Amino acid sequence: MSAASDTRHVLYILPGLLCDESIFEIQKRELADICDVRSPSFAGFDSIVGMAQFIIDQAPPKFSLAGFSMGGRVALQVMRLAGERVERLCLFDTGATAEPAGGGEKRKVLVDLAHGKGMAALASVWLPPMLAPSRRQDEAFKKPIVEMIERFSPEDHEKQIKALVERPDARPVLATIKCPTMVICGEEDEWSTPEQHKEMADAIAGSRLEIIKGAGHFVSVEQPAAFTKLMREFMAMGAK
Repeated sequence: MSAASDTRHVLYILPGLLCDESIFEIQKRELADICDVRSPSFAGFDSIVGMAQFIIDQAPPKFSLAGFSMGGRVALQVMRLAGERVERLCLFDTGATAEPAGGGEKRKVLVDLAHGKGMAALASVWLPPMLAPSRRQDEAFKKPIVEMIERFSPEDHEKQIKALVERPDARPVLATIKCPTMVICGEEDEWSTPEQHKEMADAIAGSRLEIIKGAGHFVSVEQPAAFTKLMREFMAMGAK
């Protein structure tokens, strides 16, 4: 389909920390019949505001927006700056609060690990707790995620950590969201919990909350069929 004739809705799925478009490869393929899925890289960025402005500057006048983890925080910043352009919003395995006290010190341990021992060492520590318990020892499943993490440099990681540590509190944005909104969380996400997502959904008028069984933080690859089904339903929300 040529760019000139492509009239599909544009869906930006914004990646999380140390994630690139490969984490949404299945969704990009399975949703191609209904939307143009785009997932820009945030490698090299060191601020949530800068990431959000990057999306705003390249996006068409109207677009749909889904944000995963760090990308969810970017999505909320897009809503703060240009919410009138967003046709529908999905927040998944993410949060809206500022960095808690002491969070920066905990993250610095991982920054130092990446600089000292490399990205594979970082992945071995950081990734398993992000997954559902049944996935944590599954080396074949983890392999492509680890390879994705290794495509980033320790410097990229440090910059994205800076962005997360200095992120704005997005809770005030939630009550201002007027577009159709879906909030999704893996049932076994111990990093961004279902309870946290219920609080966000409760703060967004008319939003829909969905919990995906058998998934931890990485819902798009842990339970791809269930997540893709929800994304298809999401793209139908508010359709005229």
